[in-house]
Amino acid sequence: MNQLTAHRGPDQTDFWLGDNASLGHNRLSIIDLSEKARQPMWDSERQLAIVYNGEIYNFQELRAELEKKYQFQSQSDTEVILYAYKEYGVDCLNKFNGIFAFAIWDARKNELFLARDRMGIKPLYYYFEPSTSSGQAPHQSKHGTGQARFIFSSEIKAILAHDVPRAVEPAAFNFYFHVFYVPEPQTMFAGIKKLPAASWLRLRGPELTVKKYWQVEDFSDLSSKEEAENKISHLFADAVKRQLVSDRPVGVFLSGGIDSTAVLGAVRDSSSDRVKTFSVGFDVKMEEEKFNADFLLARETAKHYATDHHELIVRSRDILDNLEKIAWHLDEPNFNPTAGAIFLLAREAKQKVAVVLGGDGGDELFGGYPRYYFSRLISLYQKLPARGRQLVDQAIRSLDRAETADKLGLPPDASRVLAFLSAKPPLLNQVIAPERLNGAAIHEYFQKTYFLRPPTSDFEKHFMNLDRQSWLMDESFLRTDKMTMAAGLEERVPILDYRLVELANRLPTSWKLNVWRQTPGNFQGKMIWKKAIGKYLLPHVLEERKRGWFTPMAKWLRDEPLKSLVSEILSPANLQTDYFNAAGVQRIWQDHLSGQQYNLNIIWAIVMWQLWHSRFIKK
Repeated sequence: MNQLTAHRGPDQTDFWLGDNASLGHNRLSIIDLSEKARQPMWDSERQLAIVYNGEIYNFQELRAELEKKYQFQSQSDTEVILYAYKEYGVDCLNKFNGIFAFAIWDARKNELFLARDRMGIKPLYYYFEPSTSSGQAPHQSKHGTGQARFIFSSEIKAILAHDVPRAVEPAAFNFYFHVFYVPEPQTMFAGIKKLPAASWLRLRGPELTVKKYWQVEDFSDLSSKEEAENKISHLFADAVKRQLVSDRPVGVFLSGGIDSTAVLGAVRDSSSDRVKTFSVGFDVKMEEEKFNADFLLARETAKHYATDHHELIVRSRDILDNLEKIAWHLDEPNFNPTAGAIFLLAREAKQKVAVVLGGDGGDELFGGYPRYYFSRLISLYQKLPARGRQLVDQAIRSLDRAETADKLGLPPDASRVLAFLSAKPPLLNQVIAPERLNGAAIHEYFQKTYFLRPPTSDFEKHFMNLDRQSWLMDESFLRTDKMTMAAGLEERVPILDYRLVELANRLPTSWKLNVWRQTPGNFQGKMIWKKAIGKYLLPHVLEERKRGWFTPMAKWLRDEPLKSLVSEILSPANLQTDYFNAAGVQRIWQDHLSGQQYNLNIIWAIVMWQLWHSRFIKK
């Protein structure tokens, strides 16, 4: 298990073997680089042992509290978690501000305790095989039957080092192709689960308990906009300052947008050192410079802040040469072509730093995506009197925009969310075997999970929080963690400090989205966020239109060398026809190659699923 995950901790490796449990660890040394901080780490009485991935940003304050009772042997945050658990038990989790996944073995009780951070930034997977006495039949393995087994790791590939079943989880397959991610606690592997974010797990004998310890509960609107702006500004600056704590060099992933620019500005405010920044661009022709628009903005920003700026230009050949590695490091299929760019940029950054700060989360917290704006228009439309709705509907249909007019009737529930987030049914019906598709199950999941008891009547506020709890965590964070940790690089995300998340959910949506000031094709959003962090932003960043970060993958697939590889992966001879309709896949592939249709998302989702299946299931 340690060998398979050595990339996550290239600085030290060690393990402990007990009669009923064993713990292994690969260390990425960031706080206290000495041998005293080695893991697995025991408390002074050898009652508790911990293995841990992540950072506790407020560990120094907690240590000052705990030193009144416990004697510390290291300067690490690992030891602070250990004694905080010893002192407070499960309640210690409410005291931590950080990103973490950890396990503590309690030798006094023969009990295992696992926990994951509030935002789900650090991953944690497990496989549980109950004992025969629990009433469930255990897996028939070479280790014999009758004995319960619990296996956990930061990456699934380490769990697969054991004799565990390898099979596709049907519900996860259905979810992945409808919305392009797999929700917690499922994974694409049947029987292997994710510990949900903001949750702990206890294994006591044959009993396994999983509980949530935190969630946003207060959605009431604040009344003073000026106070809210000041609080956002203060909390953001404090989060950045806390996350700069490291005994190794720290840099910034600079994308060129508002959020990463703000992070860089706050880093400059908190540090006297010259900041190392890292940006990725693409090898494209001049007429395709739209793919490098953010890259060029980042260059200008780096020049303004006088950073030690490092640029990486990615070619299609680079993706081809590393695609098998990318698929292996991801553990599960991931549809997002940016994974390759992050993988290569992380490898480049690791040569200079051990930690990077990124700008993730600003869009979900402060209304940065156009879908929130369009949903807001729908909500406002539905509040109009009947005659007003009729006139608006007629006006839109007169412009030959029937599909847009149909969306105006979407109710404030799962139907509206899925209208913005899910793949189009006609496309799915072409490429996926019909028995593998179940759109009703997706709707039911969203409805039960998020809309049985909505925490607020403000649909857009709920929509933003829903995105943070779903695809941001289960697609974006997992992709980023796997791609950065593949290089032994830790990414921190100050905008997602839990205090900022709680505050963002108390901001009236009208402070984030001003629907009356939008111009066609130039949605901005994040009004209060931009005001609060205004001192860090530069005119060339503020004047740019909202743009998602994307790669030239759609174009690269139409040319060599990627065209041949993808054609081979999608060929009827290689396609898993138990899951896909070979004729339909060929049709959408040819339509994409000819430029008739833009089918990148579904094509890349199939490609990555095929690579995953070949590597992890067939082999």
